[in-house]
Amino acid sequence: MVNNMSDPIKTSQKDKQKCPEDQIIYDPEMGEYICLLTGEVIEEKVIDDRPEWRAFTPEERERRSRIGGPLTSTVHDRGLATAIDYSNKDATGKRLEPRRRLEIQKLRRWQARSRIQSSIERNLAQAMNELDRLSDQLNLPRNVKEEAARIYRRAVEKGLVRGRSIESVIAAAIYAACRELKVPRTLDEISKHTKSSRKDIARCYRLLLKELDIKVQTSDPIDFIPRIAHALNLGGGVMKKAAEILHKARSIGVTAGKDPAGLAAAAVYIAAQLSGERRTQKEIAHVAGVTEVTVRNRYKELAKELGIELPTT
Repeated sequence: MVNNMSDPIKTSQKDKQKCPEDQIIYDPEMGEYICLLTGEVIEEKVIDDRPEWRAFTPEERERRSRIGGPLTSTVHDRGLATAIDYSNKDATGKRLEPRRRLEIQKLRRWQARSRIQSSIERNLAQAMNELDRLSDQLNLPRNVKEEAARIYRRAVEKGLVRGRSIESVIAAAIYAACRELKVPRTLDEISKHTKSSRKDIARCYRLLLKELDIKVQTSDPIDFIPRIAHALNLGGGVMKKAAEILHKARSIGVTAGKDPAGLAAAAVYIAAQLSGERRTQKEIAHVAGVTEVTVRNRYKELAKELGIELPTT
């Protein structure tokens, strides 16, 4: 017996060719694609993969979503693996029995071992832990942390970490990310929170720039002003005046070859004095991460070249 019924897939493809694409509409209630010209059903029983809920704000969308978090470079497995919670509570919030807690502890231990299976994964796990610690100590924003993790992963792929301290390379990656994203952090600040010396971090930083072809701009002293001013509880007028001082100094070439943090500290000191919000050189030097001598020398240079007379105490 010959079956005269045509293949539904071929038919739908033939219908699509007859009906222009701009005349095809989708009926979400019936799950069908319909041609407006002929009224024919071109495709039926279409699976709707959209969520059945609606959200009107980003917070509401995140709360109602039932998928996992986004991929992140700051976790050695990019956040793909799951982790067993340390709360030792069941789904209802009750404490687990001692015997059950021991079982969960064993499962947690095996799960942690299964996440790290190679030397590269072990290296990344140690580095990402160090990145978390340094980011907290330096109060770095999320985007800098992500960029530092990406730089370190590229260094691992090119074999730059082999024979070098993980701590030095991750510190250099953080410094490179800060320079790329114009977040004011100095090598001295970063080395203060690590066991690696400033010299080692600087050597690794130069290696990353060369081998990974990272383009960074020179540090702008103006980027350091908000951080110093906020730490000293200085107002917006002081920040504006300090930025104006540095703009004038740059226009006449006074800032060339000078430490940006020292210049910013000196400009903030002068602006605070002129605005009547006095702060000592010691306070400003401590916040900026430079010495009092640096602040004193830089502010005298700026005051002399710009013709600024500070009020006497």
